[in-house]
Amino acid sequence: MSRVTIKDKTFETSIPEAEILERVKKVAERINKDMADKNPLFIAVLNGSFMFASDLMKHITIPCEISFVKLASYEGTTSTGKIKEVIGLNEDIRGRHVVIVEDIVDTGSTMKRMIETLGTREPASLHISTLLLKPGKLQVPLDIEYVAMEIPNDFIVGYGLDYDQQGRNLRDIYTLVNE
Repeated sequence: MSRVTIKDKTFETSIPEAEILERVKKVAERINKDMADKNPLFIAVLNGSFMFASDLMKHITIPCEISFVKLASYEGTTSTGKIKEVIGLNEDIRGRHVVIVEDIVDTGSTMKRMIETLGTREPASLHISTLLLKPGKLQVPLDIEYVAMEIPNDFIVGYGLDYDQQGRNLRDIYTLVNE
């Protein structure tokens, strides 16, 4: 296992890139099947989901569109619990099949807010796709149809996820080492 140091913390490889890419491909295959003939609009949540969204879209074979929103709820290694929309959605989603693309769902608060906000715009359907799910930390009921991987309650970086804006560029996912 390789280790990296980001700022004042050490992380160890927990999910290699090859495994991530295989899981992303499987999610895309399910979406292709479920959304055939629906021309879905993918809404990727920045900054964290950019790698997942990019790799997911490479395997989407049906007609579709993608847009991006930016929400903020983290400072350092902890969620602030306060979610503020930084960049909003400009597309009209009325009557559209929408797939939210998220990097990680832990407490579910951010996703709940996204679902509530998007629901007021009258989409035909709303679906959640996440690279990572922390079922042990989930605090709100969510129907997450497309989950690439479930992980424990560890703090992670890499593949788009960050520690204080660092580490997003790592190809693998790393877990915080408690020393």
